[in-house]
Amino acid sequence: MTQHQGHQARKRFGQNFLVSPGIVRRIVEAIAPRPGDLVVEIGPGLGALTVPLLERVERLHVVEIDRDLIARLKEAWPPERLAIHEGDALEFDFAALGERLRIVGNLPYNISTPLLFHLAGYVTRVRDMHFMLQKEVVDRMAAAPGSGDYGRLSVMLQYRFDIERLFVVPPGAFNPPPKVDSAIVRLVPKKAGEGEKAKDEALFARVVTAAFSQRRKMLRNTLREMIPEERLAALGIVPTARAEELGVADYVRIADALT
Repeated sequence: MTQHQGHQARKRFGQNFLVSPGIVRRIVEAIAPRPGDLVVEIGPGLGALTVPLLERVERLHVVEIDRDLIARLKEAWPPERLAIHEGDALEFDFAALGERLRIVGNLPYNISTPLLFHLAGYVTRVRDMHFMLQKEVVDRMAAAPGSGDYGRLSVMLQYRFDIERLFVVPPGAFNPPPKVDSAIVRLVPKKAGEGEKAKDEALFARVVTAAFSQRRKMLRNTLREMIPEERLAALGIVPTARAEELGVADYVRIADALT
């Protein structure tokens, strides 16, 4: 087990503490927080990002599950400067904090994908999001149709956000160092009228999930229960194509044809 600043890194919380001042500075510069911004940090840990963020904003909200770390944060900062929300970010109601949220964090790798899906549900409340994630996850988020990294996560996030990979972070920037590279990603909600919007978003999500359920199979097989191949062809979609060959707009077209 690895200790940092007297704290035992807990595997069950996916704790890898950022220790590189240069990387911290680049992340804060990418976020560019202003005094009046409503910034929410997920998993502040030992405060590598928390401290420089507090230098820029009047009040910072943090969501933390580790009670030992919560106790440290409470000792270091008064509640009027640091609002601590105790609990699991996967179950946290981000809408309760207000609007124009700027959500940031070094996300635990073990829950990053379900957490991204959870946060996507608050897209109307979000101004932007900046996260440190496993590079492989960021590559999947930003992947273009036709690439091996393109999948359900790509489609569901690109439907709601413009996604940009900012820079790669090596394992040595952390204690304990993870076994993989990390990357910083920026997500900005699409503006009204930008991108295709499905008539029924729950149905859109079901179509995407079904298409990628067996990604080596053709769409005429994976979507057979939902839409016959003649209707796929009528929509301009090749029934023998595979899930990763379709763009977000194609999935919207299929879902809208089923409503």
